[in-house]
Amino acid sequence: MNTPPSFGSSNPNNRRAGVNAKNRQLLPLTVWLCPDTAHEAGTITASQDHQQTELCLRHTRAVGTELARQLISTCTPQGGVVAEAFTSSDATLRAAAELDRRAIACVPHLPLARHIGGRLRADCSPQQLSRIAMRPCRPDQMHRGLADFAGEVALVIAAPPPYSLGSPTSAGRCPGCLSDALTSSELRIDGFLLAAWRTLRRGGHLALITTSRHEKGRLVDPAPQIIRQARTLGFRYSQHVIALRVPVQGDELLVQASPTQVAQLRDIRSRALPPAVSVHADVCLFTKPPAARTGGQGADR
Repeated sequence: MNTPPSFGSSNPNNRRAGVNAKNRQLLPLTVWLCPDTAHEAGTITASQDHQQTELCLRHTRAVGTELARQLISTCTPQGGVVAEAFTSSDATLRAAAELDRRAIACVPHLPLARHIGGRLRADCSPQQLSRIAMRPCRPDQMHRGLADFAGEVALVIAAPPPYSLGSPTSAGRCPGCLSDALTSSELRIDGFLLAAWRTLRRGGHLALITTSRHEKGRLVDPAPQIIRQARTLGFRYSQHVIALRVPVQGDELLVQASPTQVAQLRDIRSRALPPAVSVHADVCLFTKPPAARTGGQGADR
């Protein structure tokens, strides 16, 4: 499902007084079908204490396997290097290994690293495991943690959690929530964007995945703030992708309450609010310009 970009000034809205259509930037808009799978909602038993460790729904859906595959196959060549920041699951590393890419994920906290490592060892072959790695560095320090790949990274994937945009950290016992709680007071999104700029090769891509949410009775969309900050650093906003997280049957969306469940109709007489269901994610694709930039905050240092 693709919606091609529209060019020209045939739209009457573009001919309004005071609007110069030639100066308007019309981004390509694409729709990808990236439904979450039951595998991503699974649990793994930690051998250290024989207790089950399970990621919460928000962290399993941060970057789904199908979305990771789409991004990696679209934005990188075979054998290319992929980096992930704000890592919350094994989805990106596993997808990269299956697509014959090298991948490194920033996982600064041990419980989450153990969870991801256990999932990968259960699903990937030794050859696939040799292509992927985790580094104990925060997203805003990824240029240091991945210094040995400087100038080689073709794609950085990131799904910043709400706390990095000034929102409260979600409480929970899953490894991703614990990692969030330990990092929330130390990290800012602008610091990560600068680290991503320093990590990417010229012509490389940054994929930022966001989801609108309700907060204190209003809808909060983090994408505009991230787009402004990325452009300030020198990134080119090249494409917007709508990634559908739910399956499609015929011409209908099968809205899921979780990757393993299909939502049911609720009693219309109930006054309770319906459960929040994430139907899609917004993916902002940025490009680091091939030519060196002179000056500005995003200049290589």
